[in-house]
Amino acid sequence: MKNLTATRLAPWLLPLLSGIFIGTSYIPFPPWAALFCFVPLWLFWQRQTRLMPVFLGGLLTSFVFTLIGFNWVTYTLHEFAHLPWPLAVVGMLLYALLAHLFVPVAGMLWFWGKSRFGWNDKLSLALMAMITVLCEAYSLTLFDWNFGYSWYGAGTPIFHWAEIIGFKGLSALTLLANLPLYWAWVRRREIRGKLLLASVSVVFALLNFGGLWLKERLPEPDASLNALLVQASIENSEKLAAELGKGFREEIFRRYITLTDQALAAHQDKKIDVALWPETAFPAILGPEFIAQEYPSALREYLHERQLPLITGAYGYNMQQRLPTNSLFVLNKDGELQPAHYSKTILLAFGEYIPGEETFPQIRQWLPETGQFARGKGPRELLTWNGFKIGAQICYESLFPEFSRELAGRGAEFIVNATNDSWYGAWQEPYQHMYMTLARGVEFRIPVLRVTNTGISTVSLASGEILERSPIYRPWSGLYEVRYRKNPEPTFYQRWFWLVPALLWSSLAALLLAGWFSGVRQSDR
Repeated sequence: MKNLTATRLAPWLLPLLSGIFIGTSYIPFPPWAALFCFVPLWLFWQRQTRLMPVFLGGLLTSFVFTLIGFNWVTYTLHEFAHLPWPLAVVGMLLYALLAHLFVPVAGMLWFWGKSRFGWNDKLSLALMAMITVLCEAYSLTLFDWNFGYSWYGAGTPIFHWAEIIGFKGLSALTLLANLPLYWAWVRRREIRGKLLLASVSVVFALLNFGGLWLKERLPEPDASLNALLVQASIENSEKLAAELGKGFREEIFRRYITLTDQALAAHQDKKIDVALWPETAFPAILGPEFIAQEYPSALREYLHERQLPLITGAYGYNMQQRLPTNSLFVLNKDGELQPAHYSKTILLAFGEYIPGEETFPQIRQWLPETGQFARGKGPRELLTWNGFKIGAQICYESLFPEFSRELAGRGAEFIVNATNDSWYGAWQEPYQHMYMTLARGVEFRIPVLRVTNTGISTVSLASGEILERSPIYRPWSGLYEVRYRKNPEPTFYQRWFWLVPALLWSSLAALLLAGWFSGVRQSDR
């Protein structure tokens, strides 16, 4: 009986193995298996004669890699949703089942096509890879990660190709590399298998040398900015109490100005162009209508005395919609608010808005505790101050390359990203979110200044070099010389943003057309 059970379970070790390969190849792990992580699952799919095992195999793979690579969701459910740990674990298990359905969906689409059109083995495998790539690229997820970021996280020079094809293009290239390695494994005892393995290795090495060349050919910066980043590491309970008007505002405000003063004293021999505080760091509403109130007045006086310009996250207020905003404000060295500010546009579902609420307002009655914020106008204008052209983004707006592309297209010389990652713990998410944010600087070759509440705060240059990184969950400040180019040239990726999607869809169409012609020829015989 035991032998029979083992025999039945043995094939399922392949999708399990793919899940382990994928999960342990994503940040903060090195991408050690990224080029062959789907091979075991594809071997399993190829052996199936029914749709259900294909679906379940894909689901097993996505379940396992989500548990390994995104287990920080458990902490978030406990900290943000206030669930007891047992319920947070249950929530994590449900998330792991649903978060990355692109894998089983890809398997089902491929199996249906193969069964319906009778694709031959080579065409079937090529379509399996292409369908997987496109399902991954267009999957619906709150945390828009991809396989390309891991190369940046590991510092592998191949990441520099993001200025040509973006990190989504790198992700597609990584997944497509699984196809020749699949054949290399199947034919591992033949000379052709060994040649395929050698060919992939050579191409990978050449792409890394090419990445170094792309870095070396970057033009030298012609301007610089001294930016002081301040990370106060405010507890969630204190922030929440301050937001609800139940205390801690004085404590939070004092902590920020104390840290800033300590940094000013430590760097009194250096000129500081601007200080940066994180997302919603200022513990009161800012805006022209509120500038005379207690805390805005105190902030204005503080900056005037220090002659220190400041970019800070704070809550604003949309007078037309009568709703708060999650915003970035610029104050000059005299503490005067500058005319333009930026309000977060891509809001957090069930944190800052309820999906479907505008169509079905009654949902608000079912979830009254959920935040309700007005959306900003998007990346339609830059924060311009003191001659700087600043692209503003808040939190996970940095995960969407089209958002940063719009900022770069409007002439942004650098990006300021203000974030609060305090809901996610210290294990995986701070590292994942950091690399995903700084990746935009590689794609568009402009520096990114990332200031967070609890870490990781840092600066990346146009070269992709990441400067000093703040500790996690500790008060900290750091002064950075940010060298950048005025009027930076657009990258190839910026100009040809839709090239990779067009090539992928065209390749899929060509493969499907080849399969159709093959079917027609067989039916004519």
